[in-house]
Amino acid sequence: MKLACKLALAGTLLSLGATGTDSGVAPQIVRISPTSGSEGTRVEVSGRNLGTVTTVLFGEIHSEFKLISPDELVALVPHRASTSAIAVVTPSARASSPFPFVVLNDPRVPEEVSYKSGYINSVPAPPGFTSARLWGIAIADTRVSACESATVEVAWTRLSCRVDGKDMVLNDDTGRVRGGLFQRNPWFGTNQNEPMPIVYDEVKHAVVLAVGQRADRVWHFWSASPRAALPPGKVTGCTVDARVKISPGALLQMGMDYWRSPTAEYGTGGNNHEAGASNWYFPSERWQEAIFTDVGGQQF
Repeated sequence: MKLACKLALAGTLLSLGATGTDSGVAPQIVRISPTSGSEGTRVEVSGRNLGTVTTVLFGEIHSEFKLISPDELVALVPHRASTSAIAVVTPSARASSPFPFVVLNDPRVPEEVSYKSGYINSVPAPPGFTSARLWGIAIADTRVSACESATVEVAWTRLSCRVDGKDMVLNDDTGRVRGGLFQRNPWFGTNQNEPMPIVYDEVKHAVVLAVGQRADRVWHFWSASPRAALPPGKVTGCTVDARVKISPGALLQMGMDYWRSPTAEYGTGGNNHEAGASNWYFPSERWQEAIFTDVGGQQF
C-alpha cells in the first residue's frame, strides 16, 4: 500500500522560582541560553547553588547534563521532549521555570520519526561487546508533491573505529548494501520486515533506493560486508561515513550499533546496543557525505 503524497505546507533571561525548606541551599537559575531549540540542543544554565543538582527535567523527561561549576551546568534537550518548563532538582529543593523552554524541531522531519535530530547514546556499550555495524534509514516525505519518485543513492559506506588513538577501517563497501522495509507508523513498531528492493546503477556505481515507491515503509539498510570485529585495544568510538545523493522528497539518517559479537543474532537478549544517529540529511543536487560519530561521547 502506498501513502498518498501531499503538497508540503508551507539568550533571553529567565527568572526561576525555587522551592525548598532552606533558601540558603535551594537552587536558583538566573539565565538560560538559548530558550528554544530542537532535541539535542545544548542549553547553558547559569544560577546559584547548582553544585548539588542531581536531576534536570524538561517537563517530566530527564535530561543528560554536565556540571560545569556551582553556578553553571549544561543540559541537552532530551528525546521526545515537548515545549515545557525546565526544572533542576537537588536533594533538598527544586527550581522550575515560570514559562516553558520552546522545543522547535526541524519541520522538514516528519512527525512520526523517532529521533528528529542527531544524538549520542549516553550509556556506553556493555562490557564484552566486540563488534560494530553501521546502518542507515531512508524515507520518503509523504507531504511533498510527487514523492513517489523520491530516491536515495548510496555510492559507498565506511565504518572506522578509533582504537588506541588510531582510526582503523572495519567496513568499506562500494555499491552494496543490505536491508529491509520496516514499519513506519508507529516508528519501527515491530522487527518484522519485508525484503528491500535494491537497484544498482552501473553508470553511477551506486545503489538506488526507490523510497517513494514504498513511502509507507522505513528503508533500513546496513553494511553489505560481514559485521566487523573490533580490533583489540581501547575503543574510544566509531565513525560512519556514506557518500549519498538524496532526491527531492527523500531524507536520510546514518547511525551504528555495537554488538555482542560478529555473529550474534538480533533478539531480546541484549545482543546489540545503539551508539546513536546523525542529524537528518536532506535533498541536494550534489552528492554529499552523511556522517555519524560517537568519538568523544556526548557533546556538552
